[in-house]
Amino acid sequence: MRTRFAILTAAASVFDEYGYDGATIGEILARAGVTKGALYFHFPSKQALAEGVLSQQFAVVIPEPHPCKLQQLVDTALMVAYRMRRDPLVSAVARLSLDQDVRAQFGTVALTRWIDTATHLLTGAREQGELLPHVVPAESAWTFSAAWTGVQVHSQILSGRDDLEARVVSLMEHLLPSIAVPAVFGRLVITTERAAQLGAKAPVPTEEETAAST
Repeated sequence: MRTRFAILTAAASVFDEYGYDGATIGEILARAGVTKGALYFHFPSKQALAEGVLSQQFAVVIPEPHPCKLQQLVDTALMVAYRMRRDPLVSAVARLSLDQDVRAQFGTVALTRWIDTATHLLTGAREQGELLPHVVPAESAWTFSAAWTGVQVHSQILSGRDDLEARVVSLMEHLLPSIAVPAVFGRLVITTERAAQLGAKAPVPTEEETAAST
């Protein structure tokens, strides 16, 4: 399990730096500090390595449950932004999920899982009376996911993600008033400080969790 964890961590850093096509098994081996036999025992191909990295995205960026489902949606967006700048695994998932060649091989699982997660939270928010009457959770989830992705890409291109948390805060402040009951929106905490608090205490997946999810 330690070897598997080391390989996944190394693969994430290489995919994040070079992309899927530019990543080499040799570079992954060098960063993981394992033999080729050990790598192929756990992951028979570069494709299997990429699938392993993609499967880890929810192990490191899901915050603790919150009584207010809209706050949990905000917390998830803020935590991802914080960790994307600091954790190669989260950053690699973003790069892989937006790569056209990767999507051709692996499909759209990374994107659709985020949309499904947002839909689930917004459905819970509707059941708790947090949403305006016109809101359709699945439609809002799609829009939020697309907007978040656009913010991430723009931040990457224009500032190397240096302003990502602030841009996500701005996104939430722009979009949430269109779906949230005003009294609920007024209680939401949408700040870069909260992003740092959530990101700093985010659990690092154990080797057992890493093995179980691959």
